[in-house]
Amino acid sequence: QVQVVESGGGLVQAGDSLRLSCAASGRTFGSYAMGWFRQAPGKEREFVAAMRWSGGNTYYADSVKGRFTTSRDNAKNTVYLQMNTLKPEDTAVYYCAAGFPNNATLLYEYAYWGQGTQVTVSS
Repeated sequence: QVQVVESGGGLVQAGDSLRLSCAASGRTFGSYAMGWFRQAPGKEREFVAAMRWSGGNTYYADSVKGRFTTSRDNAKNTVYLQMNTLKPEDTAVYYCAAGFPNNATLLYEYAYWGQGTQVTVSS
């Protein structure tokens, strides 16, 4: 079992920045990935960014590419999502997930999920 806890959400104005953190604990034998997804009211959960632990490959949704950056701290088993130039359309509950996906952008390939952290961007 892997436990996933995300934090760092809040209320900000358009153009501001936030950094989300996601810590994974438990046994993570072998290579795994950690992904970021978000869900706005009335919408499906969508892919935001992901990091493959081995090699550090990163992936981004077109909507956030160039604004968001995901990175890791190996010693802490923690991944970060640095969100810059936030827009009102970024408002959503952000979820961190861990697993062993073949395709790290697909939410259904992640087995372990955090409870989410709210990000609200006002205009």
